Amino acid sequence: MDQTQTTSESALNVSSRYVPQKDDYVRWNRSTGEVDEGWVYFKGDEYISIEVLAKCKTDENVKHCPLHKKIHVLIVCQNWFWDELEYISNRRVPEVTSGADADFDTSTYKSQEYRYD
Repeated sequence: MDQTQTTSESALNVSSRYVPQKDDYVRWNRSTGEVDEGWVYFKGDEYISIEVLAKCKTDENVKHCPLHKKIHVLIVCQNWFWDELEYISNRRVPEVTSGADADFDTSTYKSQEYRYD
């Protein structure tokens, strides 16, 4: 294999690397053999947080802290582990610019139920 082929293959590997986005559903296949999956809740330059569990709070907990109605469990994935992530799907609303769905109002869309309550 000559140097040009090696460089091209390296460029392909870098350019095809998955970069997670907020509201993607991902599976993290860690080198340790552990597997976690969930929704990308936050994306920064250096890490993402993945929501691996969301469950309703008890009525008693909601009474004492009505700001949030769910308990969210998140894990942090540093950017040097992003090559271990597998994209599954996303929950973003597609932008429609023409056709019957063009008048669809996305201003009331929330990416997650109770996320901003």
